[in-house]
Amino acid sequence: MPPREDTSPLQPLDGPPPPQWGKQPLRTDDVELLRGPQSRGSELARMFRIMADVFRGLRSLHFVGPCVTIFGSARFGEDHRYYRLARDTAAEIGRAGFTIMTGGGPGIMEAANRGARDVKAPSVGCNIILPKEQAPNPYLDRFVEFRYFFVRKMMLVKYSYAFVAMPGGLGTMDEIFETATLVQTGKIHNFPVILMGRDYWQPMLDFLRDTMVRERTIDALDLERLIVTDSPTEAAARIAQAGTLQFGLSYKKPRRRWFLGER
Repeated sequence: MPPREDTSPLQPLDGPPPPQWGKQPLRTDDVELLRGPQSRGSELARMFRIMADVFRGLRSLHFVGPCVTIFGSARFGEDHRYYRLARDTAAEIGRAGFTIMTGGGPGIMEAANRGARDVKAPSVGCNIILPKEQAPNPYLDRFVEFRYFFVRKMMLVKYSYAFVAMPGGLGTMDEIFETATLVQTGKIHNFPVILMGRDYWQPMLDFLRDTMVRERTIDALDLERLIVTDSPTEAAARIAQAGTLQFGLSYKKPRRRWFLGER
C-alpha cells in the first residue's frame, strides 16, 4: 500500500511552528473561505452566511447618513499624539455634518468615535468577529459585527464620501491602497483620501513618487489624489467641499421599513 499523503499544513523542519499574526487563529470563517474548493454542501452553507453578513450590514447601516471612514492603528493609547489628532479630526468632520465610521475597536478607532461624541455627531463601528473578541469602544452609537473581512471592508467604503487614514499598520495600508485603487479604477468617483500625519506618511509618499511614478507603475495623478495634512480643520474643509460641491451631497433620511428588519 502506498504511503498516505500528508495533507497537513507545511511546518518548519525543526522548532515550533511560526506564531500567527494578530489575534486570528487557524480556523475562522475567512480562513475556511480561502482554503480552496470544499464540499458542495459546505460551500452552499458558506454562501448563505456571506449573504447574511451582507444583509446585516445593509439593514444596520442604511440610516447612518453620509459617512467619513477613519482608518488607523488600534495600538495607540489616549496619551499618544496620533490618538489626539484622530479625536480632533473626527470632531471637525463631525461638525461638518458627517457620521464618523470606524472599525469600532480601540486606539485610533476609539479616538475617532470619541471625537464624534465630543461634538454630538453620529458614530458607527464595523467590527470583525474574531475568537478573541475585542470589545467595542464606548463611544459608538451603532455597532455592527461581520464574519468576513471583505464584507466589512465593503461596508466601510459603501457608506462613506471620504476616507481619512491616520498612522497605522498593515491593515491601515491595506485599506488605504484598496480605497485608492477603487478611485483609480473609477469604482468610486474621486472621493477624498486624506493622510493625516505628514511625518508618518512621508517615507511611503517618497517611495510612491521616486519609485512607482518613475517606473510608471502608477501615474502622477494617482499620487496627487492623496491629500496629506496635519490640520484637522483642513481635512474637514476638504471633505465638506468635496461633499457639497463635487458630489452635490444632500441627505434626506429614508423611512424605515419594519418588514425589512430596519430599525
